[in-house]
Amino acid sequence: MARAVRGPPGTVDVVDDVATAFAETVLAAYGARPGPRFVLVLSGGPTARRCYEALARSGADRVDWSVVDIYMGDERCVAPDDPDANQRLVREALIDRVGAVGSFRPMSCGEGPEAYEQLVSEVAAFDVVHLGLGPDGHTASLFPNSPALAAPPGRLVMRSVDPDDRNPHPRMTLTLEGLARARLVVFTVSGDAKHEAFAAVSAGADLPAAHVRARHVVWLVDREAAGQVGPTAVQGTGPTGAAEGDG
Repeated sequence: MARAVRGPPGTVDVVDDVATAFAETVLAAYGARPGPRFVLVLSGGPTARRCYEALARSGADRVDWSVVDIYMGDERCVAPDDPDANQRLVREALIDRVGAVGSFRPMSCGEGPEAYEQLVSEVAAFDVVHLGLGPDGHTASLFPNSPALAAPPGRLVMRSVDPDDRNPHPRMTLTLEGLARARLVVFTVSGDAKHEAFAAVSAGADLPAAHVRARHVVWLVDREAAGQVGPTAVQGTGPTGAAEGDG
């Protein structure tokens, strides 16, 4: 019998393979999209790379990529082809593998948050926002004690730095209000190194990832990150708190 795992607000699925589960979740959302286009907001990091490679494989014959519009949830202020650039990861792991997409809107620190906020404000709702979880509890580039967590009402994009200097590079990031424009937020959490952060968020710690709200929030967590040994567990943990700004 599946063993329940306490988790943060939303649905927590403990899975064998986070990348495969992510791909299937996105494909299900694509199939159920309410309009002709499909808007994805993507991120960076090793788990994200595996997720996008899995999505490229699984979606090769199941997605009309010409109707998919891709935005970024955050970006490091580095050159677009820098190894640390999230947009480079998205291109390599997904876009280059599927051939082309309807549009790709990378963040540009040079153009600044106002320009990207204008782009974001033109989107009624994001169909799927993909987020990770840092060992310190950050998500996107919303770090503990960051002023971006207290963005003024209406601000969808802000510059951000890690006040504790644990994460390199100045950044740009969607704010909590920006993330709340999602129909579905999918967190992917993988590995022993993320267990402490996931446990803290699950216990209600005041960490950035715990404050993400959207119409629906799903956490895809492997057993190592969940601290679970045994059968896969799935548990809904209550409402996700649809926020103002959802389309």
